[in-house]
Amino acid sequence: MEKSYEPKNFEGAVYAEWLKKKYFSAAPNKAKKPFTIMMPPPNITGRLHMGHALNNSIQDVLTRYKRMKGFEALWLPGTDHASIATELKIVEALRAEGKTKEGLGREGFLRRAYEWNDDYGGRIVEQLKSLGCSCDWDRLAFTMDEKLSAAVLEVFASLYEEGLIYRGDRIVNWCPACKTALSDAEVEHAETASHLWHMRYPLADGGGYITVATTRPETMLGDTAVAVNPDDPRYAALVGKSVALPLTNRVIPVIADSYVDKTFGTGAVKITPAHDPNDFEVGARHGLPLISVLDDAGRVNSNGGRFAGLDRYEARKQILAELQKENLLEKTEKHNNSVGRCYRCGAVVEPMVKKQWFVAMETLAKPAIEAVKSGKVKFLPKRFEKIYLHWLQNIRDWCISRQLWWGHRIPAYYCDKCGKVTVSRRGLTKCPDCGGEVKRDEDVLDTWFSSALWPFSTLGYPQKTEDLDYFYPTDALVTAYDIIFFWVARMVFSGVKHMGEPPFKTVFINGLVRDATGRKMSKTLNNGIDPLEIIDKYGADPLRFSLLRGITPGSDTRFIPEKIEASRNFMNKIWNAARFVLQNKDNCDGIEIGKIKNFSYADKWILTRLSDAASAVNRYMDRYEIGRAADRLYGFVWDDFCDWYIELAKTDLYGADKAARSRAFAVLVYVLREALKMLHPFVPFVTEEIYKNLPNKDAESIMIAPFPQKIKAYKKDAAGMQRVMELIRGIRNVRAESGAPPSRRTAIYMEPQGDSENLLRACANYIEKLAYGTGVYFKKPSERCAGLIAEAAAVYLPAAELVDTAAENERLQRELAAVIFELNRAAAKLANEGFIKKAPPALIAEEKEKLEKYSALKEKLEKSLRESAPGKNSVC
Repeated sequence: MEKSYEPKNFEGAVYAEWLKKKYFSAAPNKAKKPFTIMMPPPNITGRLHMGHALNNSIQDVLTRYKRMKGFEALWLPGTDHASIATELKIVEALRAEGKTKEGLGREGFLRRAYEWNDDYGGRIVEQLKSLGCSCDWDRLAFTMDEKLSAAVLEVFASLYEEGLIYRGDRIVNWCPACKTALSDAEVEHAETASHLWHMRYPLADGGGYITVATTRPETMLGDTAVAVNPDDPRYAALVGKSVALPLTNRVIPVIADSYVDKTFGTGAVKITPAHDPNDFEVGARHGLPLISVLDDAGRVNSNGGRFAGLDRYEARKQILAELQKENLLEKTEKHNNSVGRCYRCGAVVEPMVKKQWFVAMETLAKPAIEAVKSGKVKFLPKRFEKIYLHWLQNIRDWCISRQLWWGHRIPAYYCDKCGKVTVSRRGLTKCPDCGGEVKRDEDVLDTWFSSALWPFSTLGYPQKTEDLDYFYPTDALVTAYDIIFFWVARMVFSGVKHMGEPPFKTVFINGLVRDATGRKMSKTLNNGIDPLEIIDKYGADPLRFSLLRGITPGSDTRFIPEKIEASRNFMNKIWNAARFVLQNKDNCDGIEIGKIKNFSYADKWILTRLSDAASAVNRYMDRYEIGRAADRLYGFVWDDFCDWYIELAKTDLYGADKAARSRAFAVLVYVLREALKMLHPFVPFVTEEIYKNLPNKDAESIMIAPFPQKIKAYKKDAAGMQRVMELIRGIRNVRAESGAPPSRRTAIYMEPQGDSENLLRACANYIEKLAYGTGVYFKKPSERCAGLIAEAAAVYLPAAELVDTAAENERLQRELAAVIFELNRAAAKLANEGFIKKAPPALIAEEKEKLEKYSALKEKLEKSLRESAPGKNSVC
C-alpha cells in the first residue's frame, strides 16, 4: 500500500477490474433470491448534480449490501430521453448556430437529438461510474431504445383497444413558450401577487348591469355566459336574461350553476369554457359554445377582434384601458392567486381547449390506490403515502400528447380517404379499411408515459422473458419526493395494469441536497456544487460517505464542506490503520483467527464490539436506515478499532512473545477485514484497495465477500475490559488536570475493588502503556499523590512524578510576580484622584475590571503554591 491515501491513484483501476470481472452482472439464478433496483433514469440534458450523487449512492449501498448477502442483485441503469427538456436544449443549441428546428425538418432534428443522446447520455454513464455505481452496464437502457419503444407501442395500443386511451377536445394546460400541452403534474403552482378586476357587463335590455370579478380580463373576449349561484337571491331575477359582452358585438346569457361561490368577488363570474377548466365543465353542463381567443404562442387570435395579434398581457392592458374609458371597470383590488407555470421553462400556462390524447384514469387509479392502502407498496417514510393517495384520489384524465418532435410518436394513423383513425403496433402506409393513404399523428407521448413502464419494459416486456419472470416485481425504488405523482404513481398503476402486480415493494424517499445555509441548490442562486469536482479533489468515497452519513428517509440534507473534510479524514484513518496492521505482517506467523484458542481481554472486547456493530448494521440496513448504519460504522472504526484496539494490540505486537504477536496480528487482520466488508457498500473504492492487500482474504474481491452477520461475542470478558478502559480514561483525566505531558510517565498504584484484581493483573500491561505508566503496583503508596476512585480500583499517581515540583514552583512564582505587578499598577491608578477626575468612565471601568481580574489570579496562584499535590482528585 502507498504511504498516503490518494484515491486518484487507484479508483480508476479498481473500477476497471470490477468491470473486467463482471462483478456487476446479474442473471436469473434459481439458487439465489433476486434483489432488484431500477435506477431512476437521469435526463440526457447535462451533467449529474448533487441530488443524483445522493440518490445513486443510496442505490449502490443497497445493491452492494444485498450482493454481499448472497442475493442475485440487479441494479439496472439507464437514461431518459426527457422529451420537453431535451428538445428545449437542442433548440437553444441550434439558435446559437443560427439554425431552427423547422429548418432542419423532423428527420434532421431527430438525428440531432440522437447525437445529443450519444454525447450527454455517454457522459452521464461515465459520471455514474466515477461515483462507483455497481450497475449492470450490459443492461444499460434508454427510454427511446427499440425494445422499450416496443413496450410503449403495446401499452398504448392495448389501452386504446380497451377504451382507456381516447382522443378528444378537452381543456388542457398549454405552454405558450414550449408550444405543447402539459399534464397536470407538469404544472407548478405558486401564490402570486395579482389583481381582481371588477367589470360591468350591461344587461341586453338596458336595465342596468351585472358586475363580474376576474383575474384574467383578457379572456373575456371568449366569454359565452355569466354565471351566478342558483341560491343567491341577489341575482335570481337576472337568471335567463342576457348581457352585452363589452368590446364585442356578442350577447351572452346569465345562467345559474352551483359551481359559483357566492362569497368570491361579486358572486357573479364570467364563463370562458375555452380557457378555464372549471368553466369548461360549466359550459358542458349548459351547452355553451367554445370560443378560443388565444393562439398557441399566447397571442390573441382572430376571435379577439381589434385586439388580434397582441400578446396576452398587452391585450390585458388595452382591454382594461378600454373598459375604463367606457366606465365599465368598476374597481381593481389586490389579490393573491395561484398561477401555474411550465415545470421546464417557467412560462405561465394557459388553459386551452385542444384536440389531444388522454388516458382515462378512474379505472387505473383504483387498484394503484389499493396497492398502497393494502401495504403491497410501502413508502419510507410513511407520511409520503398522503401525497401519493391525494393525487390519485383527485386525479383527472391524463393528457399524454405533446406537440413536440423528440419522443415516442403516437401510433395513430389518419386516413385521408375514409377518415378512419387506426392505432397500430406496427407502421402503416395504407388504411386497413379502405386502402387509402394514411398520415401518422404528428405528436409525441408525454415523457412520463414511457418512464411509467420502466420497471418492466427494461426487462423485456411485452415478451414473456426469463428476466421479467425472475426480477419483477423489483424490491425497492429510491427517488426524491418531488416526482411521487410524476413517476411513482404512474409506475404503480402501469405495473398493476400490465403486469398484474405493483412494480416494487418499497419506495425509499430521499430528501433534497441543500447548501450549507439550507437553500435549495439552483442555477439562479449559483449555489450548485458539481459532484465531479468534489470527486476530483477528494475522491468518490469521501463524497459518498459525507452524503450518506446521518441521512434519514424523506429528510433533506445539507452539503457542508466540513463534512467532506471529515469524511476525507475518515478515509485517511482507515488507510493508516490498514498500513499499520500490514506493516506487522512479517513479525507474525500468519495464524488464522479460527485456530486461536485463548484470546486476550482486549481481543474479546474488540470481537464483541465487532459483533455488536455487525448486528446493528444488518438491522439498520434491512430497515433502510442507511444513515444510522454509516454512523455506527464510523464510531466502530474510528473509536473502537483505531483509537482503542490498535493501541491495546501494540503491547503484544511490540512484545517478545511471538505467540502473542501472532494472536494480536490475526485479530487485527480479522477485525479490519470484517470492518472493511461492512464499510464496502458505503466506500467501495478504498475498501477494495485495502482488502486486496490483506492476508487471509475470504473472496477474490471484497464485492463478492460475505457480509458479516453473526460474530461470536464475549460479553462478560468484554465488560471487564470496558472497566479497565474506564480506569485508563480516569488516569488520563487526572494527568490532564495535573498538567502532566504524555512524555512524563509515572508509577501507577492500585487497590482493586471487589473481584477486579485478576482482571487488573491480566490487563496491567494495557494500563501501563495507555495510561503512561512506568509500572503498575497493587498497593497504596506512602508519598503524596493524585488519584481517583474508579469502579475497578482506587488509583494513586505520585505527585512528584506527575510534576517537577521545583520547576513548577518556580514557574508559579514568576507568574505571581507578574500578576502582583499588574495588580499594584491598577490599584495605584484607581487610588489617584487626578486619574479618577480626568479619565473617561470607560477607562476607569476598564481599570476596575483589571483590578478584579488580577486579584482573582493572585488568589489562585497563591493557592496553587500552598497545595502540596496537583489535581483536585487527591485521595492521599
